[in-house]
Amino acid sequence: MAVELLAPAKVNLALEVTGRRPDGYHDLVSVVQTIDLADRVLLDLAPSIEIEVTGEKTLGVPLEGPRNLAYRAAVALAAEAGDSDLGARIELTKSVPAGVGLGGGSSDAAAVLRGLNRLWRLDLPAEALARVAAGVGSDVPFFLAGGTAFVTGRGDHVEPLPDLGSASFTVFVSDIELEDKTRRMYASLTPADFSDGRRARVLAESLRRGLPLAEADLVNAFDRHIGEAAPPLGRAMATCREAGVAVFACGSGPGFFTLDEVPGLLLRELEHEWGVTAVACRALSRAESLALREV
Repeated sequence: MAVELLAPAKVNLALEVTGRRPDGYHDLVSVVQTIDLADRVLLDLAPSIEIEVTGEKTLGVPLEGPRNLAYRAAVALAAEAGDSDLGARIELTKSVPAGVGLGGGSSDAAAVLRGLNRLWRLDLPAEALARVAAGVGSDVPFFLAGGTAFVTGRGDHVEPLPDLGSASFTVFVSDIELEDKTRRMYASLTPADFSDGRRARVLAESLRRGLPLAEADLVNAFDRHIGEAAPPLGRAMATCREAGVAVFACGSGPGFFTLDEVPGLLLRELEHEWGVTAVACRALSRAESLALREV
C-alpha cells in the first residue's frame, strides 16, 4: 500500500508581525489560506527514509537529505514514534515554486507527517502531529489544518476558520533564487513594520461570521521590503499598483498576489519586463487540502 496526498500552497490574507521574540523568532498574527497550486506527495514503505524530487519547480528545492523539510518531517515522525527502523520512500512532484512565500516546503512536510501517520499505522493524535510539525518548521502546523485558519505565535498556534468559499487569486512568481530568504526577509523588518495584529483579528472575525473577503481586508508587513530582497519583483508590484491592481506579498515574499482581475496587457508587461509570471488559483476548502488516498 502507498499513500498519495496533495501539498497545497498558501497565501497569507493578512500577515502582521507584532514583535521579535526572545528565542529569535517573531510573533505573528495571520489569516492563511490554502490554494489549488499544489505539489504531489507519494509515500511508500521502504527499508529506510529516502526522497526523490521531480517536477517543473525543483529550482531552489533541496533534493536530498536533512535540508529537505519533507525528509526532516519523516525523520522527526519516526523519532516521535520511537522506532528508528521505520522507513519510507518519499516522491515529491514539485509544482509550487520554492522561496517565494507560498510555503511549498512546509506543505510537503505536513503532507509527509499526515501520510506517514497513516502508512506507518501510528495513529498519533492531532496534538502529537502538531508538536512534531512545529519542530520541523513554523508554517508546517498550519498545513496540517489546511483550508482557512487564524495563525498566531511563531506560526504554531492554529485556529481553523470556516472555508472561504469560491475566492480566486492571481499569484505572481519568478524563478529568482534568494539564499536564506526567510531569515533575510525577517531581518529586514524594523519596529515601524510591527503592529498590534488588529487587522488580522478583524479579518478572522469577519470570516467566522461568513462575510465575503474584500481587498480592504488584506495586509502584509513585508510588502514594502520586497524590492530590497528581489528588485524585479518589487518593480513588478509597483507596476501593478500603478495600473490600479492591489497586490500583497505571499507570506514573507517575494512572490505576491491579488484578488483583482489582471488585464492581459499588464500580464505581458510583467513577464517581458520583470520575468514575473502569473498563476490563476482558487481557494481550497479544508477537505480538499487534506485529501489523502491509498493507492
